[in-house]
Amino acid sequence: MASSSIRHVTIDCADTYKLGSFWASVLGHPLAEDDNPGDPEALLRLPEGPDLLFIAVDDARSVKNRLHFDIAPDTSRDEEVERLIALGATVHEDHRRPDGPGWVTMKDIEGNEFCVERSQAERDAAPAS
Repeated sequence: MASSSIRHVTIDCADTYKLGSFWASVLGHPLAEDDNPGDPEALLRLPEGPDLLFIAVDDARSVKNRLHFDIAPDTSRDEEVERLIALGATVHEDHRRPDGPGWVTMKDIEGNEFCVERSQAERDAAPAS
């Protein structure tokens, strides 16, 4: 049976290098060597999934994302939220619950929403429901 695979997740943005560099820091992988400030596109190669391709567009984002990333950190969720704030992200909505579950909806440096979930270790340590 024929099928396709996802090669890139393409993200329209105002500044490809700046947004690509933000996500390179979040995900711990460098931008492609030939990417430079002012380029019309930037590529973030991810060994564990499709690459992220940042494309410059003139129109500003005006509505909520139709697609967003849910990231699971290798540290605690709360430590990752603080690290991402230091990188320039902002908290949009906090869905953490006092008993541990939940997530934080954040915005990247261009206002694109993404969610930070609990780490695998935090999920493994949670009592079974």
